[in-house]
Amino acid sequence: MRLRFLILNTDYSVFLRWLYTQHPRLEKQSYENQMRARNDSLFGMADFYSSNLRRLGHETYDIHANNEFMQTAWALEHGIRLKERGAVRKGLRRALRRPWGVAAKTSLRRLKPVFGPLFPVPVRQRTWFYDILLAQIKHYHPDVLLNQDMYNVQPQFLRRIKPYVRMLVGQHAATSLSNAEGFSCYDLVISSFPPTVEWFRKRGVPAELSRLGFEPRILSYLNRDEKSIPTSFVGSFGSCHSSRAQLLETLCARLEIKVWAPSVEHLSTNSRIRESYMGQAWGLEMYRILCRSQITLNHHGDIAPYANNCRLYEATGVGSLLITDWKANLHEMFEPGKEVVAYRTPEECAELIRYYLENDKERETIARAGQQRTLREHTYYQRMKELVDILRKYV
Repeated sequence: MRLRFLILNTDYSVFLRWLYTQHPRLEKQSYENQMRARNDSLFGMADFYSSNLRRLGHETYDIHANNEFMQTAWALEHGIRLKERGAVRKGLRRALRRPWGVAAKTSLRRLKPVFGPLFPVPVRQRTWFYDILLAQIKHYHPDVLLNQDMYNVQPQFLRRIKPYVRMLVGQHAATSLSNAEGFSCYDLVISSFPPTVEWFRKRGVPAELSRLGFEPRILSYLNRDEKSIPTSFVGSFGSCHSSRAQLLETLCARLEIKVWAPSVEHLSTNSRIRESYMGQAWGLEMYRILCRSQITLNHHGDIAPYANNCRLYEATGVGSLLITDWKANLHEMFEPGKEVVAYRTPEECAELIRYYLENDKERETIARAGQQRTLREHTYYQRMKELVDILRKYV
């Protein structure tokens, strides 16, 4: 059964700011060119879902719904007249024209004072957001609309577009959703986090487990012989990551850890993480850092008790030793001690880092086994086969 998919997602504002500073005048280019630049960044899911669904014979389209430059380009190319052309968009375009030379050479953490917030108006208050999205859904008339941002795309809007969609599927990981949102409009919800699956089922919404994965074509961009970083951490320190920050504070006080994160400005001025901070890393640059690392660390934050995040697959996929926090279901994805290494306390994590930095052969053996497991069982091609099998039970 051949299906037509429309995959709806949104991007972090700080990532969009980075993307458009890396590609001068990209905001003036066609929708196709902007989409290509977005996918080539390899940030987030990129086109990992859509490209592999196409390999399986399905017609698939991506939408990055809060990228006003890209969305407006689509609207203009399809003859859509917009009620709101976006004062924010015009203001940012002026800002983007001024400092191209500076921006191209400036680290992301220094760009914020120059550009300010890319989209300060919440998604729910943007007229153009829903005007263009409605036109796209009517245009593509998908069999499956997969909404990967259930937090921001309002259920009221989704109920409105149901006549144009054969099946409405939501995807959400681990952060809390409000009980008041009313998710009954969804025909199915998928999640990589078992408690989220149960949360929706208890509310009468069909839900299935659908894990994250790794895209093997990333390996063609990497120099896998270079291991110049002894130990790295790449991640963020948001409101749900207080325990992650505590772990890194302990480790950075005892060991040399190189830390990449969107920001550390909110950490205390005497934070040891600040001393280890290397800047931001998006998409391909993140994969290159992981690949260059002899050891890379993972921590799931304050959301317990399941192993769930992308770093499990990204780090193992590029062939580095992953040292991750122990979770009850970790063995379902990797064999601890043979394919990844698991810790339970910051002290144990520090001991494991020291041990595996001193024992190259053991480190490389586990890293190689972890990569083999990921490339064998955890690729996005395999995930999309699993997703299609799930959908066939519901379509």
